[in-house]
Amino acid sequence: TLTGLIAPEKIDYLIISHTEPDHSGLVKDLLEIAPQVTVVGSKVALKFLDDLVHKPFKKLQVKTGEQLDLGKGHVIEFVNAPNLHWPDTIFSYDHGTGVLYTCDAFGLHYCSDSTFDEDLKAIEPDYRFYYECLMAPNARSVLSAMKRLDKLGEINLVANGHGPLLKYNRVELLRRYRQWSQAQSKAEKMVAVFYISDYGYSDRLSQAIARGITKTGVGVEMVDLRSADNQEVHEIVNRATGIVLGMPPLSGNNLQDITANIGTILAAVNDKQVIGMYESYGGDDEPIDPLLTKFNDAGVKKAFPSIRVKDTPTEQTYQLCEESGTDMGQLLSRDKLIKQMKSLDSELDKAIGRISGGLYIITAKKGDIKSAMLASWVAQASFEPPGFTIAVAKDRAIESLMQVGDTFVLNILEEGKYQSLMKHFLKRFKPGADRFAGVKTQTAQNGSPILTDALAYLECEVLTRMECSDHWIVYSQVTDGRVANPQGLTAVHHRKVGNHY
Repeated sequence: TLTGLIAPEKIDYLIISHTEPDHSGLVKDLLEIAPQVTVVGSKVALKFLDDLVHKPFKKLQVKTGEQLDLGKGHVIEFVNAPNLHWPDTIFSYDHGTGVLYTCDAFGLHYCSDSTFDEDLKAIEPDYRFYYECLMAPNARSVLSAMKRLDKLGEINLVANGHGPLLKYNRVELLRRYRQWSQAQSKAEKMVAVFYISDYGYSDRLSQAIARGITKTGVGVEMVDLRSADNQEVHEIVNRATGIVLGMPPLSGNNLQDITANIGTILAAVNDKQVIGMYESYGGDDEPIDPLLTKFNDAGVKKAFPSIRVKDTPTEQTYQLCEESGTDMGQLLSRDKLIKQMKSLDSELDKAIGRISGGLYIITAKKGDIKSAMLASWVAQASFEPPGFTIAVAKDRAIESLMQVGDTFVLNILEEGKYQSLMKHFLKRFKPGADRFAGVKTQTAQNGSPILTDALAYLECEVLTRMECSDHWIVYSQVTDGRVANPQGLTAVHHRKVGNHY
Protein backbone atom coordinates (compact mmCIF):
# COMPACT_ATOMS: atom_id res chain seq x y z
CA THR A 1 0.00 0.00 0.00
CA LEU A 2 2.75 2.43 0.95
CA THR A 3 4.74 1.91 -2.24
CA GLY A 4 1.57 2.61 -4.21
CA LEU A 5 1.35 6.06 -2.61
CA ILE A 6 4.98 7.17 -2.55
CA ALA A 7 8.30 5.99 -3.91
CA PRO A 8 10.30 4.61 -0.95
CA GLU A 9 13.42 6.53 -1.99
CA LYS A 10 11.54 9.82 -1.50
CA ILE A 11 10.88 9.20 2.20
CA ASP A 12 13.20 11.21 4.44
CA TYR A 13 11.76 10.65 7.91
CA LEU A 14 9.67 8.06 9.72
CA ILE A 15 8.13 9.41 12.93
CA ILE A 16 7.40 6.61 15.41
CA SER A 17 4.57 7.50 17.77
CA HIS A 18 5.09 4.28 19.77
CA THR A 19 6.54 0.81 19.32
CA GLU A 20 3.67 -1.47 20.30
CA PRO A 21 4.56 -4.61 18.31
CA ASP A 22 1.31 -4.83 16.33
CA HIS A 23 1.84 -1.23 15.18
CA SER A 24 5.60 -1.11 14.57
CA GLY A 25 6.27 -4.52 13.04
CA LEU A 26 6.71 -3.10 9.53
CA VAL A 27 9.46 -0.64 10.50
CA LYS A 28 12.12 -3.24 9.76
CA ASP A 29 10.58 -3.94 6.32
CA LEU A 30 10.44 -0.24 5.46
CA LEU A 31 14.09 0.27 6.40
CA GLU A 32 15.06 -2.57 4.08
CA ILE A 33 13.49 -0.86 1.05
CA ALA A 34 14.30 2.70 2.21
CA PRO A 35 17.59 2.58 4.15
CA GLN A 36 18.04 6.35 3.79
CA VAL A 37 15.11 7.02 6.16
CA THR A 38 15.82 8.69 9.50
CA VAL A 39 13.64 7.21 12.24
CA VAL A 40 12.36 9.83 14.68
CA GLY A 41 11.19 8.81 18.14
CA SER A 42 11.57 9.05 21.88
CA LYS A 43 14.63 7.65 23.64
CA VAL A 44 12.70 4.59 24.81
CA ALA A 45 11.15 4.01 21.36
CA LEU A 46 14.50 4.02 19.59
CA LYS A 47 15.89 1.62 22.17
CA PHE A 48 13.01 -0.78 21.54
CA LEU A 49 13.49 -0.46 17.77
CA ASP A 50 17.16 -1.43 18.11
CA ASP A 51 15.95 -4.74 19.53
CA LEU A 52 13.38 -5.08 16.74
CA VAL A 53 15.51 -4.20 13.71
CA HIS A 54 18.80 -5.82 14.84
CA LYS A 55 20.98 -3.68 12.58
CA PRO A 56 22.13 -0.04 12.46
CA PHE A 57 19.75 2.60 11.09
CA LYS A 58 19.59 6.39 11.01
CA LYS A 59 17.81 7.78 14.04
CA LEU A 60 16.83 11.09 15.62
CA GLN A 61 15.94 11.13 19.31
CA VAL A 62 13.39 13.80 20.27
CA LYS A 63 11.65 15.01 23.40
CA THR A 64 9.08 17.60 24.45
CA GLY A 65 9.61 21.00 22.85
CA GLU A 66 12.02 19.85 20.15
CA GLN A 67 11.13 20.51 16.52
CA LEU A 68 11.79 19.07 13.09
CA ASP A 69 11.53 21.45 10.10
CA LEU A 70 10.25 19.57 7.05
CA GLY A 71 10.07 22.67 4.87
CA LYS A 72 7.14 24.56 3.33
CA GLY A 73 5.95 25.65 6.77
CA HIS A 74 5.63 22.16 8.18
CA VAL A 75 7.48 22.35 11.48
CA ILE A 76 6.78 19.30 13.63
CA GLU A 77 6.96 19.82 17.39
CA PHE A 78 7.10 16.81 19.68
CA VAL A 79 5.46 16.13 23.03
CA ASN A 80 6.41 13.23 25.27
CA ALA A 81 3.29 11.34 26.35
CA PRO A 82 4.53 8.18 28.09
CA ASN A 83 2.00 5.47 28.97
CA LEU A 84 -0.68 6.73 26.56
CA HIS A 85 -0.90 3.87 26.26
CA TRP A 86 2.72 2.74 25.63
CA PRO A 87 5.80 3.77 27.61
CA ASP A 88 7.48 5.40 24.60
CA THR A 89 4.54 7.37 23.15
CA ILE A 90 5.05 10.82 21.64
CA PHE A 91 2.58 13.28 20.11
CA SER A 92 3.55 15.25 17.00
CA TYR A 93 2.13 18.71 16.22
CA ASP A 94 2.37 20.24 12.74
CA HIS A 95 2.64 24.03 13.12
CA GLY A 96 1.83 24.42 9.43
CA THR A 97 -1.60 22.79 9.58
CA GLY A 98 -2.49 22.70 13.28
CA VAL A 99 -2.84 18.91 13.11
CA LEU A 100 -1.97 17.02 16.30
CA TYR A 101 -1.02 13.36 15.82
CA THR A 102 -1.82 11.60 19.09
CA CYS A 103 -1.21 7.89 18.58
CA ASP A 104 -3.71 5.99 20.80
CA ALA A 105 -4.83 8.96 22.89
CA PHE A 106 -8.22 10.55 22.10
CA GLY A 107 -9.16 7.52 20.05
CA LEU A 108 -12.14 5.19 20.08
CA HIS A 109 -13.05 1.80 18.67
CA TYR A 110 -15.79 3.08 16.41
CA CYS A 111 -16.17 2.43 12.70
CA SER A 112 -18.41 4.30 10.27
CA ASP A 113 -18.22 5.92 6.85
CA SER A 114 -17.36 9.29 8.41
CA THR A 115 -13.75 10.42 8.43
CA PHE A 116 -14.45 13.02 11.10
CA ASP A 117 -16.43 13.28 14.36
CA GLU A 118 -19.56 14.67 12.70
CA ASP A 119 -22.03 12.90 15.01
CA LEU A 120 -20.98 13.52 18.61
CA LYS A 121 -23.92 11.62 20.08
CA ALA A 122 -23.03 8.52 18.08
CA ILE A 123 -19.40 8.39 19.19
CA GLU A 124 -19.76 9.53 22.84
CA PRO A 125 -20.28 6.07 24.40
CA ASP A 126 -17.32 4.52 22.56
CA TYR A 127 -15.12 7.52 23.27
CA ARG A 128 -15.81 7.19 27.02
CA PHE A 129 -15.44 3.40 27.06
CA TYR A 130 -12.10 3.63 25.21
CA TYR A 131 -10.89 6.18 27.75
CA GLU A 132 -11.92 4.01 30.68
CA CYS A 133 -10.23 0.92 29.28
CA LEU A 134 -6.94 2.42 28.11
CA MET A 135 -6.45 5.92 29.50
CA ALA A 136 -8.10 6.03 32.94
CA PRO A 137 -5.33 3.83 34.40
CA ASN A 138 -2.89 6.51 33.18
CA ALA A 139 -4.83 9.60 34.28
CA ARG A 140 -1.78 11.38 35.69
CA SER A 141 0.05 10.81 32.41
CA VAL A 142 -2.95 12.20 30.49
CA LEU A 143 -2.89 15.39 32.56
CA SER A 144 0.87 15.79 32.14
CA ALA A 145 0.60 15.41 28.37
CA MET A 146 -2.34 17.81 28.12
CA LYS A 147 -0.45 20.42 30.12
CA ARG A 148 2.28 20.22 27.49
CA LEU A 149 -0.31 20.55 24.72
CA ASP A 150 -1.40 23.89 26.16
CA LYS A 151 1.94 25.34 25.05
CA LEU A 152 1.39 24.46 21.39
CA GLY A 153 -0.48 26.52 18.83
CA GLU A 154 -4.15 26.14 17.96
CA ILE A 155 -5.16 22.53 17.40
CA ASN A 156 -7.33 22.33 14.28
CA LEU A 157 -7.53 18.56 14.06
CA VAL A 158 -6.72 15.64 16.36
CA ALA A 159 -5.38 12.82 14.18
CA ASN A 160 -5.76 9.88 16.53
CA GLY A 161 -4.80 6.30 15.75
CA HIS A 162 -8.25 4.75 16.18
CA GLY A 163 -11.70 5.91 15.08
CA PRO A 164 -12.82 9.14 13.40
CA LEU A 165 -10.51 12.15 13.44
CA LEU A 166 -11.57 14.83 15.91
CA LYS A 167 -12.41 18.04 14.07
CA TYR A 168 -15.90 19.38 14.78
CA ASN A 169 -16.01 18.47 18.47
CA ARG A 170 -12.31 18.46 19.26
CA VAL A 171 -12.48 21.18 21.94
CA GLU A 172 -15.25 19.42 23.85
CA LEU A 173 -13.68 15.98 23.53
CA LEU A 174 -10.29 17.23 24.70
CA ARG A 175 -12.02 18.93 27.63
CA ARG A 176 -13.64 15.66 28.64
CA TYR A 177 -10.29 13.87 28.74
CA ARG A 178 -9.00 16.54 31.09
CA GLN A 179 -12.14 16.41 33.26
CA TRP A 180 -12.18 12.61 33.52
CA SER A 181 -8.45 12.47 34.28
CA GLN A 182 -8.67 15.16 36.95
CA ALA A 183 -11.42 13.21 38.70
CA GLN A 184 -9.44 9.97 38.43
CA SER A 185 -6.22 11.53 39.75
CA LYS A 186 -8.01 12.79 42.88
CA ALA A 187 -8.78 9.25 44.05
CA GLU A 188 -7.89 8.82 47.71
CA LYS A 189 -6.16 5.49 47.09
CA MET A 190 -3.95 4.34 44.24
CA VAL A 191 -2.65 1.02 42.95
CA ALA A 192 0.68 0.83 41.13
CA VAL A 193 0.41 -1.66 38.26
CA PHE A 194 3.84 -2.87 37.14
CA TYR A 195 4.11 -4.63 33.77
CA ILE A 196 6.78 -5.44 31.19
CA SER A 197 6.24 -3.96 27.75
CA ASP A 198 6.86 -6.13 24.71
CA TYR A 199 6.90 -9.31 26.77
CA GLY A 200 4.21 -11.94 26.39
CA TYR A 201 0.79 -10.55 27.24
CA SER A 202 1.97 -8.49 30.19
CA ASP A 203 0.67 -5.16 28.90
CA ARG A 204 -2.80 -6.42 27.92
CA LEU A 205 -3.32 -8.40 31.12
CA SER A 206 -2.23 -5.41 33.18
CA GLN A 207 -4.69 -3.16 31.34
CA ALA A 208 -7.54 -5.55 32.16
CA ILE A 209 -6.60 -5.61 35.85
CA ALA A 210 -6.27 -1.82 35.87
CA ARG A 211 -9.68 -1.45 34.25
CA GLY A 212 -11.21 -3.49 37.08
CA ILE A 213 -9.48 -1.36 39.71
CA THR A 214 -10.57 1.98 38.24
CA LYS A 215 -14.21 0.81 38.16
CA THR A 216 -14.16 0.96 41.96
CA GLY A 217 -13.00 4.58 42.11
CA VAL A 218 -9.45 3.65 43.11
CA GLY A 219 -6.70 5.34 41.12
CA VAL A 220 -4.11 3.48 39.04
CA GLU A 221 -0.63 4.26 37.79
CA MET A 222 0.81 2.02 35.09
CA VAL A 223 4.57 1.51 35.23
CA ASP A 224 6.71 -0.31 32.68
CA LEU A 225 9.49 -2.11 34.55
CA ARG A 226 11.55 -2.17 31.36
CA SER A 227 11.82 1.60 31.01
CA ALA A 228 11.12 3.12 34.46
CA ASP A 229 14.04 4.25 36.62
CA ASN A 230 14.55 3.20 40.24
CA GLN A 231 13.74 6.61 41.68
CA GLU A 232 10.41 6.75 39.83
CA VAL A 233 9.50 3.23 40.98
CA HIS A 234 10.38 4.02 44.61
CA GLU A 235 8.29 7.20 44.60
CA ILE A 236 5.25 5.47 43.11
CA VAL A 237 5.40 2.53 45.54
CA ASN A 238 5.58 4.96 48.47
CA ARG A 239 2.31 6.58 47.33
CA ALA A 240 0.52 3.35 46.48
CA THR A 241 -1.89 1.45 48.71
CA GLY A 242 -1.75 -1.58 46.46
CA ILE A 243 0.70 -3.24 44.08
CA VAL A 244 0.02 -5.34 40.98
CA LEU A 245 3.03 -7.09 39.52
CA GLY A 246 3.33 -8.93 36.22
CA MET A 247 5.91 -11.69 36.12
CA PRO A 248 9.11 -10.61 34.37
CA PRO A 249 11.23 -12.83 32.11
CA LEU A 250 14.13 -14.82 33.51
CA SER A 251 16.37 -13.75 30.62
CA GLY A 252 16.57 -11.32 27.71
CA ASN A 253 17.03 -7.61 27.14
CA ASN A 254 16.86 -5.09 30.00
CA LEU A 255 16.87 -7.94 32.54
CA GLN A 256 19.24 -6.03 34.82
CA ASP A 257 16.96 -2.95 34.84
CA ILE A 258 13.85 -5.05 35.47
CA THR A 259 15.51 -6.97 38.31
CA ALA A 260 16.71 -3.74 39.90
CA ASN A 261 13.21 -2.25 39.74
CA ILE A 262 11.67 -5.31 41.39
CA GLY A 263 14.29 -5.02 44.12
CA THR A 264 13.26 -1.39 44.57
CA ILE A 265 9.60 -2.42 44.91
CA LEU A 266 10.49 -5.01 47.56
CA ALA A 267 12.53 -2.48 49.50
CA ALA A 268 9.80 0.18 49.40
CA VAL A 269 6.64 -1.80 50.26
CA ASN A 270 5.08 -1.78 53.72
CA ASP A 271 2.69 -3.99 55.70
CA LYS A 272 -0.29 -1.71 55.07
CA GLN A 273 -0.23 -2.45 51.35
CA VAL A 274 -1.79 -5.32 49.39
CA ILE A 275 -0.48 -7.08 46.31
CA GLY A 276 -1.73 -9.10 43.35
CA MET A 277 0.42 -10.97 40.84
CA TYR A 278 -0.15 -12.39 37.38
CA GLU A 279 1.79 -14.47 34.89
CA SER A 280 2.67 -12.73 31.63
CA TYR A 281 2.64 -15.86 29.45
CA GLY A 282 5.85 -14.79 27.78
CA GLY A 283 7.41 -18.25 27.67
CA ASP A 284 10.13 -17.40 30.19
CA ASP A 285 8.22 -16.10 33.22
CA GLU A 286 9.79 -15.90 36.63
CA PRO A 287 7.75 -18.17 38.96
CA ILE A 288 5.13 -16.37 41.03
CA ASP A 289 5.42 -18.20 44.35
CA PRO A 290 9.04 -17.42 45.36
CA LEU A 291 8.54 -13.73 44.59
CA LEU A 292 5.16 -13.64 46.33
CA THR A 293 6.75 -15.19 49.42
CA LYS A 294 9.21 -12.28 49.58
CA PHE A 295 6.34 -9.79 49.60
CA ASN A 296 4.46 -11.82 52.20
CA ASP A 297 7.59 -11.84 54.38
CA ALA A 298 7.57 -8.04 54.12
CA GLY A 299 4.03 -8.04 55.54
CA VAL A 300 2.25 -7.32 52.26
CA LYS A 301 -1.08 -9.15 52.07
CA LYS A 302 -2.51 -10.79 48.95
CA ALA A 303 -5.41 -8.88 47.37
CA PHE A 304 -6.56 -11.59 44.96
CA PRO A 305 -5.49 -15.14 44.03
CA SER A 306 -2.46 -15.09 41.76
CA ILE A 307 -3.45 -15.23 38.09
CA ARG A 308 -1.72 -18.17 36.44
CA VAL A 309 -1.87 -18.08 32.64
CA LYS A 310 -1.15 -21.49 31.14
CA ASP A 311 -2.33 -20.84 27.59
CA THR A 312 -2.84 -17.94 25.18
CA PRO A 313 -5.12 -15.48 27.01
CA THR A 314 -8.79 -15.66 26.02
CA GLU A 315 -11.79 -13.45 26.71
CA GLN A 316 -12.30 -15.40 29.93
CA THR A 317 -8.69 -14.69 30.95
CA TYR A 318 -9.22 -10.96 30.57
CA GLN A 319 -12.52 -11.23 32.44
CA LEU A 320 -10.66 -12.98 35.27
CA CYS A 321 -8.11 -10.16 35.30
CA GLU A 322 -10.73 -7.41 35.34
CA GLU A 323 -12.72 -9.07 38.12
CA SER A 324 -9.52 -9.58 40.13
CA GLY A 325 -8.78 -5.88 39.79
CA THR A 326 -12.31 -5.04 40.91
CA ASP A 327 -11.90 -7.26 43.98
CA MET A 328 -8.69 -5.43 44.81
CA GLY A 329 -10.31 -2.02 44.40
CA GLN A 330 -13.28 -3.02 46.54
CA LEU A 331 -10.94 -4.28 49.26
CA LEU A 332 -9.11 -0.96 49.32
CA SER A 333 -12.39 1.01 49.26
CA ARG A 334 -14.13 -0.96 52.00
CA ASP A 335 -13.37 1.40 54.90
CA LYS A 336 -14.44 4.43 52.86
CA LEU A 337 -17.76 2.83 51.93
CA ILE A 338 -18.49 1.89 55.55
CA LYS A 339 -17.74 5.46 56.60
CA GLN A 340 -20.07 6.83 53.92
CA MET A 341 -22.87 4.51 54.99
CA LYS A 342 -22.54 5.59 58.62
CA SER A 343 -22.44 9.28 57.72
CA LEU A 344 -25.94 9.32 56.20
CA ASP A 345 -28.54 10.97 58.44
CA SER A 346 -30.47 8.15 60.14
CA GLU A 347 -33.93 9.58 59.45
CA LEU A 348 -33.07 10.35 55.84
CA ASP A 349 -31.58 6.88 55.53
CA LYS A 350 -34.83 5.31 56.77
CA ALA A 351 -36.93 7.49 54.46
CA ILE A 352 -34.92 6.59 51.36
CA GLY A 353 -35.19 2.95 52.39
CA ARG A 354 -38.95 3.11 51.84
CA ILE A 355 -38.37 3.29 48.10
CA SER A 356 -39.14 -0.25 46.97
CA GLY A 357 -38.55 -2.13 43.73
CA GLY A 358 -39.04 -5.51 42.16
CA LEU A 359 -36.47 -8.30 42.16
CA TYR A 360 -34.71 -9.10 38.91
CA ILE A 361 -31.61 -10.88 37.69
CA ILE A 362 -29.72 -9.38 34.77
CA THR A 363 -27.91 -11.93 32.60
CA ALA A 364 -25.59 -11.11 29.72
CA LYS A 365 -23.25 -12.82 27.28
CA LYS A 366 -20.73 -11.20 24.96
CA GLY A 367 -18.47 -13.52 23.02
CA ASP A 368 -17.36 -16.18 25.47
CA ILE A 369 -17.96 -14.02 28.54
CA LYS A 370 -21.07 -14.44 30.69
CA SER A 371 -22.14 -12.57 33.80
CA ALA A 372 -25.16 -11.87 35.99
CA MET A 373 -26.32 -9.70 38.86
CA LEU A 374 -29.31 -9.32 41.16
CA ALA A 375 -31.07 -5.98 40.62
CA SER A 376 -33.90 -4.05 42.22
CA TRP A 377 -33.32 -0.53 40.85
CA VAL A 378 -35.33 -1.13 37.67
CA ALA A 379 -38.07 1.13 36.24
CA GLN A 380 -40.02 1.36 32.98
CA ALA A 381 -38.98 4.51 31.15
CA SER A 382 -40.86 4.55 27.82
CA PHE A 383 -43.85 3.08 25.96
CA GLU A 384 -42.62 3.42 22.38
CA PRO A 385 -40.21 1.88 22.00
CA PRO A 386 -40.83 -0.18 25.14
CA GLY A 387 -37.90 0.63 27.36
CA PHE A 388 -36.72 0.75 30.95
CA THR A 389 -33.76 1.83 33.05
CA ILE A 390 -31.47 -0.10 35.36
CA ALA A 391 -29.06 1.43 37.85
CA VAL A 392 -25.81 -0.53 37.62
CA ALA A 393 -23.01 0.13 40.10
CA LYS A 394 -19.77 1.07 38.35
CA ASP A 395 -17.86 -1.72 40.06
CA ARG A 396 -20.22 -4.51 38.98
CA ALA A 397 -18.61 -7.16 36.79
CA ILE A 398 -21.59 -7.12 34.41
CA GLU A 399 -21.18 -3.38 33.77
CA SER A 400 -18.60 -4.10 31.07
CA LEU A 401 -21.23 -6.15 29.20
CA MET A 402 -23.82 -3.36 29.27
CA GLN A 403 -22.30 -0.79 26.94
CA VAL A 404 -24.33 0.93 24.22
CA GLY A 405 -25.29 -1.68 21.62
CA ASP A 406 -24.86 -4.63 23.98
CA THR A 407 -27.71 -7.05 24.63
CA PHE A 408 -28.86 -8.81 27.80
CA VAL A 409 -31.86 -10.47 29.47
CA LEU A 410 -33.91 -9.07 32.35
CA ASN A 411 -35.19 -12.08 34.33
CA ILE A 412 -38.19 -11.18 36.51
CA LEU A 413 -38.41 -13.15 39.76
CA GLU A 414 -41.70 -14.48 41.13
CA GLU A 415 -43.12 -13.66 44.55
CA GLY A 416 -42.77 -16.67 46.85
CA LYS A 417 -40.42 -18.49 44.49
CA TYR A 418 -37.39 -16.24 44.28
CA GLN A 419 -35.38 -17.26 47.35
CA SER A 420 -33.12 -19.89 45.76
CA LEU A 421 -32.18 -17.72 42.76
CA MET A 422 -31.70 -14.67 44.96
CA LYS A 423 -29.47 -16.62 47.35
CA HIS A 424 -27.39 -18.00 44.48
CA PHE A 425 -26.74 -14.67 42.78
CA LEU A 426 -26.06 -12.84 46.05
CA LYS A 427 -23.00 -15.02 46.59
CA ARG A 428 -19.61 -13.38 46.29
CA PHE A 429 -18.14 -15.14 43.28
CA LYS A 430 -14.41 -15.57 42.87
CA PRO A 431 -12.86 -13.78 39.88
CA GLY A 432 -13.61 -15.68 36.70
CA ALA A 433 -16.09 -18.06 38.38
CA ASP A 434 -19.06 -19.41 36.42
CA ARG A 435 -22.05 -17.59 37.88
CA PHE A 436 -24.46 -20.02 36.24
CA ALA A 437 -23.07 -23.26 37.64
CA GLY A 438 -25.97 -25.26 39.08
CA VAL A 439 -28.63 -22.91 37.66
CA LYS A 440 -31.09 -24.05 34.97
CA THR A 441 -30.90 -21.80 31.90
CA GLN A 442 -31.99 -21.51 28.30
CA THR A 443 -30.47 -19.38 25.57
CA ALA A 444 -32.26 -16.24 24.42
CA GLN A 445 -32.30 -15.13 20.80
CA ASN A 446 -29.69 -12.51 21.67
CA GLY A 447 -27.43 -15.21 23.13
CA SER A 448 -27.81 -14.31 26.81
CA PRO A 449 -28.96 -16.86 29.40
CA ILE A 450 -32.63 -17.04 30.40
CA LEU A 451 -33.25 -18.35 33.92
CA THR A 452 -35.71 -21.21 33.54
CA ASP A 453 -37.21 -20.63 37.01
CA ALA A 454 -37.92 -16.92 36.45
CA LEU A 455 -41.50 -15.61 36.28
CA ALA A 456 -40.82 -13.83 32.99
CA TYR A 457 -37.97 -12.51 30.90
CA LEU A 458 -37.27 -9.60 28.56
CA GLU A 459 -34.61 -9.51 25.86
CA CYS A 460 -33.05 -6.06 25.71
CA GLU A 461 -30.57 -3.85 23.88
CA VAL A 462 -28.73 -0.95 25.54
CA LEU A 463 -29.53 2.36 23.82
CA THR A 464 -28.00 4.98 26.11
CA ARG A 465 -26.16 5.34 29.42
CA MET A 466 -26.06 8.21 31.90
CA GLU A 467 -23.42 8.61 34.58
CA CYS A 468 -24.84 9.12 38.08
CA SER A 469 -22.10 9.31 40.71
CA ASP A 470 -21.33 5.69 41.66
CA HIS A 471 -23.82 4.12 39.22
CA TRP A 472 -24.62 4.07 35.52
CA ILE A 473 -28.26 4.52 34.52
CA VAL A 474 -28.66 2.13 31.59
CA TYR A 475 -31.65 2.76 29.30
CA SER A 476 -32.56 -0.25 27.19
CA GLN A 477 -35.11 -1.17 24.55
CA VAL A 478 -37.11 -4.40 24.92
CA THR A 479 -36.93 -6.57 21.80
CA ASP A 480 -38.70 -9.74 22.99
CA GLY A 481 -40.18 -11.33 26.10
CA ARG A 482 -42.29 -14.11 27.57
CA VAL A 483 -44.22 -14.87 30.79
CA ALA A 484 -43.90 -18.36 32.27
CA ASN A 485 -46.75 -18.03 34.79
CA PRO A 486 -49.51 -15.52 33.85
CA GLN A 487 -50.96 -15.71 37.39
CA GLY A 488 -47.63 -15.04 39.09
CA LEU A 489 -46.69 -11.71 40.72
CA THR A 490 -43.34 -9.96 40.57
CA ALA A 491 -41.29 -10.36 43.74
CA VAL A 492 -40.92 -7.07 45.63
CA HIS A 493 -37.89 -6.04 47.67
CA HIS A 494 -38.69 -4.02 50.82
CA ARG A 495 -35.86 -2.17 52.57
CA LYS A 496 -35.69 -0.32 55.87
CA VAL A 497 -32.63 1.79 55.10
CA GLY A 498 -31.35 3.39 51.91
CA ASN A 499 -27.58 2.98 52.29
CA HIS A 500 -27.51 -0.42 50.58
CA TYR A 501 -29.57 -2.46 48.13
